[in-house]
Amino acid sequence: MSLDAVLARIDDDLPAATERLLDLLRIKSISTDPAFKSDCQEAADWLVNDLQSLGVDAQKRPTPGHPMVVGHAGPETGKPHVLFYGHYDVQPVDPLNLWDRDPFDPAVEDTEKGTVIRGRGAADDKGQLMTFMEALRAWKEVEGDWPCRITFFFEGEEESGSPSLVPFMQENADELRADFAMICDTGMFESRTPSIVTMLRGLLGEELTITAPTKDLHSGMFGGISINPIRVLSRIIAALHDETGRITVPGFYDGVPELPDELKAQWQGLAFDHASFLGEVGLSHPAGEQDRTPLEMIWSRPTCDVNGIWGGYQGDGFKTVLPSQASAKISFRLVGDQDPLAIRESFRKMVEDMLPEDCSVAWKDHGASRASVTPTDDPAFAAALKALTDEWQVPAAYIGCGGSIPIAGHFSKILDTTPMLIGFGKDDDQIHSPNEKYDMESFHKGIRSWARILDALS
Repeated sequence: MSLDAVLARIDDDLPAATERLLDLLRIKSISTDPAFKSDCQEAADWLVNDLQSLGVDAQKRPTPGHPMVVGHAGPETGKPHVLFYGHYDVQPVDPLNLWDRDPFDPAVEDTEKGTVIRGRGAADDKGQLMTFMEALRAWKEVEGDWPCRITFFFEGEEESGSPSLVPFMQENADELRADFAMICDTGMFESRTPSIVTMLRGLLGEELTITAPTKDLHSGMFGGISINPIRVLSRIIAALHDETGRITVPGFYDGVPELPDELKAQWQGLAFDHASFLGEVGLSHPAGEQDRTPLEMIWSRPTCDVNGIWGGYQGDGFKTVLPSQASAKISFRLVGDQDPLAIRESFRKMVEDMLPEDCSVAWKDHGASRASVTPTDDPAFAAALKALTDEWQVPAAYIGCGGSIPIAGHFSKILDTTPMLIGFGKDDDQIHSPNEKYDMESFHKGIRSWARILDALS
């Protein structure tokens, strides 16, 4: 087999590959809005048809929500069995008035920074998904066969919480199980360094409402003598961190590992410019745990953040009211072996112990998922890292991710399959925002990268 021939085919076919992506981007597959249910069906059908055109045994599988797309190809050999995961659903486009063009009328545009593909889903995740579709298309056309056993697994609910994903994986575990699960829903470090994400933070979401008086009160009549739930909530929130940025929830750091020296040195070698990173959003000083480096704060340390807070009068003008209730939404990003359920129990007890007399608290949970850490001692990781380096001519790196991608943990726990997260998104792709784009360089070299990785693994 000649990798050069496959890469040359990718180069020659780039205009046609781009047209196929634009065709997929025109489908309004917004998963969270029931008005677009038929569009999600259409996107699944599009992918099934495209896979079948390559000779893949592909099907659209029903779920209580939007369908899954599952396909199988390649010989049963001693080579690794690879599963490719992606999602065909997209975020809503609001606010529409901030888009420079119809978000579902995608186009290739020339900008000051280079050529981009503009449209909803271009980077998250249709463009990324199509990078490995196009790599395999070129491989099949050149070689007439597949590099190894391949399973395709695409979902249509990632942007709405993936409610059907875990049950589907559990019911079809034997069919979906593979050696490696390739997840192309991440990006490059600082938009220039190809990367394999090996650390993903977990997420715990909590909403609390503190109630004191049975109704809103006149502050002139009741001020001073009655407890104000906003004051109580403010004291609780202020107590969640100490003066060094350390989180004070009892037992919170149980299961938080120290970063291995080798990985810490590699991260230091990335020369992350935190001043520029913060400066782009009008900030200057890292506000997390003060004994940690900026990259550690983002990738390998847990967090506690207030995401919303409300209570009392919030309209125009002024109203001297003592509110009956005060509420907040608080999230915890988790790392290592932290147990989100244990942290939930400890956090709630901490809050309840801080309540003064005449106050009560009601809780609403917003999900709980563990962190995901992928060991890199399998030789496949070094092979993939070298393949990325060869394509981009920049030393590839193992990195962390401040966000949470629960699918990676599902592959490990449900399917006993090792996840490998490789994506080609850039920091300015504006995913989830108006004017989303995907660099043509990311699309083109992403396709070539997957061809190199498949060659290295097979």
